Amino acid sequence: MTRPHDDVLDGQREADLQRAARALLKEPLLTADGPHADAFRLVRRHASELREWFERNVGWTLRTDADAARLRKTPGTLTDATHAAREVGRAGLPFTRRRYVLLCLTLASLERGESQVALGRLAEHVVLAATDPELASAGIMFTLERRDERLDLAAVVRLLLRLGVLRRVAGDEEAYISGSGDALYDVRRRVLAGMPAARRGPSLIDAQDFEERMVEMTAQTALDSDELRFRAIRWKLTRCLLDDPVLYYDDLADDELAYLTRQRGFITARISELTGLVAEVRAEGIAMVDPLDDLTDVRMPEQGTHGHITLLLAGHLARADAPVEPRKLASLVRELAVQHGGFWSKSAREPGAEPELVEQALVKLVALGLVVRTDRGVVPRPALARYAVGAPVVKEAAPDRPQGSSTRPTPVDAEMTAKDEK
Repeated sequence: MTRPHDDVLDGQREADLQRAARALLKEPLLTADGPHADAFRLVRRHASELREWFERNVGWTLRTDADAARLRKTPGTLTDATHAAREVGRAGLPFTRRRYVLLCLTLASLERGESQVALGRLAEHVVLAATDPELASAGIMFTLERRDERLDLAAVVRLLLRLGVLRRVAGDEEAYISGSGDALYDVRRRVLAGMPAARRGPSLIDAQDFEERMVEMTAQTALDSDELRFRAIRWKLTRCLLDDPVLYYDDLADDELAYLTRQRGFITARISELTGLVAEVRAEGIAMVDPLDDLTDVRMPEQGTHGHITLLLAGHLARADAPVEPRKLASLVRELAVQHGGFWSKSAREPGAEPELVEQALVKLVALGLVVRTDRGVVPRPALARYAVGAPVVKEAAPDRPQGSSTRPTPVDAEMTAKDEK
């Protein structure tokens, strides 16, 4: 017979396992002395169960040791460019193409280097590696003599510091950028070794086209049986549900849609059990909704000027029955500034700021799977319907209440109601 305290312990264990899984999904690389040290200890405690779940359901491997825990994630959609590496800091701007190249060259230099490295010395190694003829033929060149190039290298180093690949010993990056000093780092080789997540090393791949290289880097073994093919489909679907805001049925191949139709309940239940995400199933697709709202790097709605503009544009696009050109959205922002500009930042109200404001909003809407860009303009996707705004509904004032009753003031006379289409 199960005793009450056994139930309590089982419940606590399940809660800890869920917290550990969520921590890995948010930060696939955790270190023992990093900002998420408590989560690292949870992952270490439940490493066996986590490793088995991720390998069976998504094909991701989990490596843990005394220094770090690394979940090697492979995306379900290789062409999705919205999960960018971002600079460390309040702005959190996505990495540019040059910064990605610098990141790869920096990791290669650290792999061949010593256990300690100065930033100036690291820069010399990166410049030398950048002389590769293939990089030159692609139009990529680094001298790190210009301030903007040194800023890019500093952004790469700060990302590696946040991930725990490097540990600052002395100095700082600002001194290097300004040319007035240097910085010294310990190289944590075990953490560095866990950085690659590809199944095959890039140097072993002959394909030149970027998309072909991505496919080969993440390719599974030969799928020569129904069991292996079904497993590959299950892995892809589960990866998409874990990583992407929405899984649309229209984006799936026929065999993938047929498998999801049969196994939807099993797949979503397994995800919910491990992560606490709740499946929202609609006619167009599935979204795994997070009741805690912390398993996302892009939020909507969001406070501030850009969040407000994005929400207003979403409502407009949700009502559109044809592609909308970005220039028309810019015109709309100019009109909205007259009505709402008092709540916006000064820079957002400046003439000519509209195209940039529209671009920032579209980047977020695309990342959330709410719109897609086409040659004809911006096209809303079904999930955007939740942001469609209906006609105002006039509410009558509440009748007078008996003296002494407690009540809040009558709500505003009219409210906007959102359509949540099925």
